[in-house]
Amino acid sequence: MTTRWLTPEEQRAWRAYIAASRLLEDAIDRQLQQAGGMPHLFYSVLAGLSDAPGRRLRMTDLAEALKITRSRLTYVVNRLERDGLVRRENCAADKRASLAVLTDEGAALLERTAPGHVETVRSLLFDRLTEEQVGQLEEICAGIARGLQGEGAGTGADDVPWRRRSSCS
Repeated sequence: MTTRWLTPEEQRAWRAYIAASRLLEDAIDRQLQQAGGMPHLFYSVLAGLSDAPGRRLRMTDLAEALKITRSRLTYVVNRLERDGLVRRENCAADKRASLAVLTDEGAALLERTAPGHVETVRSLLFDRLTEEQVGQLEEICAGIARGLQGEGAGTGADDVPWRRRSSCS
């Protein structure tokens, strides 16, 4: 098998992507730590639940929406539950499933931190792009996500984080 090395242009694009994504995630994490005492992933869980009907989602559905493993989500929800920001409920329709529910305290924290988070995202990302580039960014990222989720790629069911089994099971 021959290695398909990156071209110089691809190498520059790859390195630019890595630099931008790491710097952006770091800046967002720092802003959310200062404003709400939580990392970006914790904020994303609260935001995901706030958008859901009744502020509740099955844990598996939330893991899929956030593109993370179920074990990582369990860890985050445990922490948020300990802080009174989320609670768990049994799922009446499926006894094997549980629901994550945004509490009033979680909603209040989200309401306080959302304006600063949105301003950070806007100033660090969208203010640096033209309207055309925003559309291109969406198209590029959506295409990559579709490919990584197996649409047309022939990947297995366990290739996405929320379907992976823990190595401890």
